[in-house]
Order: sequence, then C-alpha cells, then structure tokens
Amino acid sequence: MSNGHTNGYTGPHAHGHTNGHTNGHTVHSTNGHAHGLSSHLEPVSKDEMHDLLCVGFGPASLAIAVALHDAIDSGEQLNTRRPKVAFLERQDKFAWHSGMQIPGAKMQISFVKDLATLRNPRSEFTFLNYLFQVGRLVQFTNLGTFLPRRIEYEDYMRWCSKHFDDVVSYGEEVIAVDPIKTAGSSKKTAGFAITSRNILTREVSTRRARHVVIAAGGRPKIPDGLPQDHPRVLHSSQYKVQTPKIFPDSTKPIRVAVIGGGQSAAEIFNDVHQHFPNSTSYLLIKDTALRPSDDSPFVNEIFDPDRVNRIYTTTPERRAEMIAADKVTNYGVVRLELLEDIYEEMYTQRLTHGNDESLWPRHILTQRRVTSVTDKAGALDLTITNTSNATNPSTEHLTVDLVYVAAGYQRNAHELMLQNCRHLMPGGDEQGKKWTVGRNYAVEFDGAKIENEAGVWLQGCNEMTHGLSDTLLSILSVRGGEMVQSIFGAEVPAQNKANGVH
Repeated sequence: MSNGHTNGYTGPHAHGHTNGHTNGHTVHSTNGHAHGLSSHLEPVSKDEMHDLLCVGFGPASLAIAVALHDAIDSGEQLNTRRPKVAFLERQDKFAWHSGMQIPGAKMQISFVKDLATLRNPRSEFTFLNYLFQVGRLVQFTNLGTFLPRRIEYEDYMRWCSKHFDDVVSYGEEVIAVDPIKTAGSSKKTAGFAITSRNILTREVSTRRARHVVIAAGGRPKIPDGLPQDHPRVLHSSQYKVQTPKIFPDSTKPIRVAVIGGGQSAAEIFNDVHQHFPNSTSYLLIKDTALRPSDDSPFVNEIFDPDRVNRIYTTTPERRAEMIAADKVTNYGVVRLELLEDIYEEMYTQRLTHGNDESLWPRHILTQRRVTSVTDKAGALDLTITNTSNATNPSTEHLTVDLVYVAAGYQRNAHELMLQNCRHLMPGGDEQGKKWTVGRNYAVEFDGAKIENEAGVWLQGCNEMTHGLSDTLLSILSVRGGEMVQSIFGAEVPAQNKANGVH
C-alpha cells in the first residue's frame, strides 16, 4: 500500500462523542444504542422486504449510508420516500484494518477525501465537522497538515458509523445471496434472500431485499507455497492484534521476518524494533531495493473521481495498460518519508554496531524469494531463493520465530455469495465465467430473468474495470452518492440500472 490511498487502519475504541449532531432529528435508541447519535435511516424488521441491504459495513458501505442520509436530509427526490435499509457486518463492531494501527502512522490521503466533502462539503459527516463536534478543530488547524494520524481518521469513521448503529447488525456473516422469484406468470427474480450466520450463536437467519450491495472487503492473501493456517505465519493485517498475543513479553529477544516490499511490510519492519527492542528483524523483498511511491500532484490525478469514467469507457486492452501503469503508485512501493526513517535507522545501527552486519538487529535482504516455511525445533525455517545472481540463483535458510506476509488481499467474496445466482448471467452460466458490472457497479444480469426493480451492486472488487481507486478511499464520498442515485435516484430509469446506463 502506498500513495496514501489504501489507509484503512483501525485503532483504539472511538469515544462516541455526542456533541450535538442530531441535526434536528429525533434521537432514537431502538436497538439499545444510547450514544445519542442518529441518522435519517430508520430500522425495519428483518422480516420486511428491504429496499437495500448492504453486505459489509466498512468504509464503502458507510459512505453509502452517509450519502443516503444526506440525500434525505437535503430533500432530494428519491424513488422511495423513506428507504428500508439494513447493513450486515461480520465484525462485532466497526473496525478498519485493526491489525495495522501502528502508533504514529499518518494517513496518506488528504482529509478532504473523507466520506462526504468531495460530494457535499456542507454535510454533517465531513472530517472538519467531526473535529468541530469533538472540540479539536482549532488544534488540528495548528498542525498545518492535510494528513491526520490514522488513529484520528479511524476515530472519525467510527464516529460516523455510530450514527447508523440502529440499522447495522454486527456479528453477522453473510453466507449466500439467493434470487427470489415473483409470484406472477413471469417468474422473474424480484429480489434476493440474504442468508447470514451469527458469529457467536451460529444462528442462521434470512432477510429479503430488492437491492443488494456486496462490499465485503478483501480477504488476507498468503501466497501459495507458504503455510495458510500456521499460528506464527501471519498476514500483515494481523500484526497489531496477534503479535502481543503470541509474544506478550515485549522484552523477549525474538526473531521476526517480514515478507514484502510495499508500505505495509515497511511499516511492520519499522515498528518491530519499537515494540520488541531486543528483537532481530529481517525484511525480505523481491526487488533490488525499496522503491518510493509517487504522490506528486499530476500522478495523484489517477485517483480523481472522474478518472473512473476514463478507465471504464476505454477499450479492455487500453484499460489494462492504464491500470498496469498506475499500479506503480500503489503496489510494492513505500512512502518516501518512511523510507528515509528506515534508512536513518539502518545507518544508526552501522554507527553503533560497526560494519559487521551479523551484529545488526535489522536486516534488509533484497532479491529474495521465500519458497517455503517449515517448523524446525520450535522455530520457523525459511527456505529462500537469492536471485542476485540471475544466472545462478542460490538457496539460503533463515531461522526466525515469527513471519509476517504483506501480500495484499483477495477480493472475490462475492463469487461464493452469488453462486446460486449464476443462472441469471447474460448468456447463462459457463464454467469459470466471471461476474461483470456496469459503470454504476451494478452486476449485469440477463434482463429477461430479473425484474427492473431488483439488482446487485459490487464495491471494492472492480479494479480491473473501474481503476485503482476502486479498492481505496479516494473516491468513497463521490461513489457513495453515485450508488444512492443508481439505486434510489428518481431520474434514473429502472430499466437502465442493471445495465449501468446513466
């Protein structure tokens, strides 16, 4: 992760401030939420047909909730006067990559790219209004920065999320999204049955909705060849959560290997020695060196909202070229400030320990590929291919106590959820056929098999059609508004929704 566009990190529990912020609404506490924050979205019985049900309540769904609240608040004409909306979230509370909330880490995007400002700077859900409500606006201004700390931005998002507690069911893991047919002669799909399982009780329940948004987020990816479920071979997303559990004694002289050359890997490598001052750490990267991300103004336009149109409307061949070129801003690169900090630390250990690298507590091993990890006498043995000699690669071994893999995420949760909807695909279900979406993120179904007023939308898994910003924070506010218009906009013909026509 780099260029500041991926930051979604969870920190300590938010304070749930209640300063004002009812905006003239009746404050309700339907599900026992006494936090004093409310929105225009009202809870409905799980037995009712919902107008919209969102699978997942991370930043993408939160942005939709905020945009829908704002649309109602402004008196915008919607095709449903008071939408019946619900959100299902697997986690037991709102959390935003809690395992990567590293102390002192800052955001990599401007706070102006919050959940509302670029769509409606007068929204009560802007980051600046959050600061005003919690009493820190003047002090934040004195910092002279557009980049708040992640812990504060997470607190902002959690504060926003608490306005919608009455319409969110936490601890619910969605198992399937199945079609519901009409009772008439057409037998078309008129909506969807969303089956979920309670994480604690294991109770299974079903809700119905005409429109479903799947924003389930990414699943941590461990490359093939490495242990997929080893208790001490972990994904980078588990760093701050699992490390203290595995090694509660921070004075213990442990050995840690971090695999990866991007922002997450560099952040973990930089933090290990802070948390475990007597540790020995290794950063293993495939490249010849750590590379800086490019967040210069012209390059940053890659993440502008209108860039999505340019990406989507071009030819598949040209689109692939553009996305491949854009990836160097966000994958396998590190923010320059962090690179400079790491280099200074590496220089300091040369100063204090001398030039004998065997005495150093930190090591960056370039041109290394980890091919396997095996248990060895209570430790972990890494088999590594050293590619520094391209014509004659060598094999090395490294013994450590803990391994973190920063290999990104898989974003295909919708494939399993929609398994029983595959017959609705245009042209029918074919082996290996992938779901496609329109510009408005609506899944493309066979129009002869589904009613106009029914549809599924995908969020966060459309990078190859909508560009790099699809999985990031940069366009959330604008995209949330687009989603509300696509689903509830009175001026959007229903027939066009599933086809992505504006």
